[in-house]
Amino acid sequence: MMMNAAAKRAQLNREAILSASPARLLTMLYDRLLLDLGRAEAAQLAEQWSVASENLIHAQEIIAELSSSLDTGAWDGAEGLAGLYAYLGTALVGANINRDPARIREAIGLLEPLRVAWHEAAVANPIGTAGGLGIG
Repeated sequence: MMMNAAAKRAQLNREAILSASPARLLTMLYDRLLLDLGRAEAAQLAEQWSVASENLIHAQEIIAELSSSLDTGAWDGAEGLAGLYAYLGTALVGANINRDPARIREAIGLLEPLRVAWHEAAVANPIGTAGGLGIG
């Protein structure tokens, strides 16, 4: 039986995740986080509340995963990053409850430079050891 396109894409995504280095997983999480936030912001502006909520909840799950995998003893900036993740988790809940796209825009503004930095770190550390990036 042939797989339909959506099932094949899902299988390829699973395989990419399972075979990814820790550095690649981190950049994939940040990419998806910013995608979710962009979608949530657009949905709120279009008053598509259920779509916005779905994307915000997924973004909150990613923030929780990033926070739980952060090794605060690995580098000096980890505690500050943990604080940022805590702040963002609260801000995204508020953005969802209050239907506030400005909070989503703020989160995007805080996270985009980090996304770029993690991509640069992943290129500089191609082996992608967990300790090298302070994750895991």
